[in-house]
Amino acid sequence: MSDHDQLLVIVDPVARRMDGESVRIAKDVLSAGAEAKICLPDTAEEFSRALARRGSRRPVVLGDDRTLLRTVTLLQRERDPSGTASTTAVAMVPIGAPDGLETARALGVPHDTVAAARAVLDGTVRRLDLLVDDSDGVVLTRLDVPAAHEPAPAPPTVWDTCRSLVRTLVRPAPTALAVRTHRLRIEADGELLCDVGTPVESLTARAVDGRAALTLIPAGAPALHTTARTLTVTGPDFRYRADTAVAGPVRRRTWTVREGAWGLTVPAERV
Repeated sequence: MSDHDQLLVIVDPVARRMDGESVRIAKDVLSAGAEAKICLPDTAEEFSRALARRGSRRPVVLGDDRTLLRTVTLLQRERDPSGTASTTAVAMVPIGAPDGLETARALGVPHDTVAAARAVLDGTVRRLDLLVDDSDGVVLTRLDVPAAHEPAPAPPTVWDTCRSLVRTLVRPAPTALAVRTHRLRIEADGELLCDVGTPVESLTARAVDGRAALTLIPAGAPALHTTARTLTVTGPDFRYRADTAVAGPVRRRTWTVREGAWGLTVPAERV
């Protein structure tokens, strides 16, 4: 039996709790088609240890987008003797709530449990670019700066509520919510795109063909589209969204494109 037929199947604990039947079906299909070692970690530490001890086995994760992001992040932090990051390919059987599987779908992983498990066995590795930040965090599909949804503010006190009521009685409420803007310094390959004096509505980035495709939307101005190898954002404490995960607050972060840095097993017709 070849290395390709030897699998390390890591089942996310959330997937086991949410949909044990899909987990069972995936395990049955994978075990029928390959020599599969099943790991059932209960903590993030156990998950990390299982992945690190995979040997020559191909890693297969059963879980949602957060599971895939965690796996790729851990693999990118591995280094060979020359200091090069791991390029190990990952396979996935998506199990979880539909809104937690958007990244997997965008990357071409079948939604159906049986189809995804068969793709693990018979599919092809698709090499993909990554955005990697200066803290070893990764972005698989899309980066949003700041995060599209900031944490909710703290509940108002009684005094805040009273003042709000008085303001409402004194003047009519606005007919529409004002667009929230942010004061950020944004550089692409060292070139200044905007400084803190220019309010920004949003910035998005995707790794495409060895470059980061950037869309910057200044307040009240047309969107700016450009590409770069590196992206640096500086400003007051801001959060950012890497795929489905929100990180921060930070005051400075740099992302760099790594071309073909990881592989994902997908059905052959989707490569």
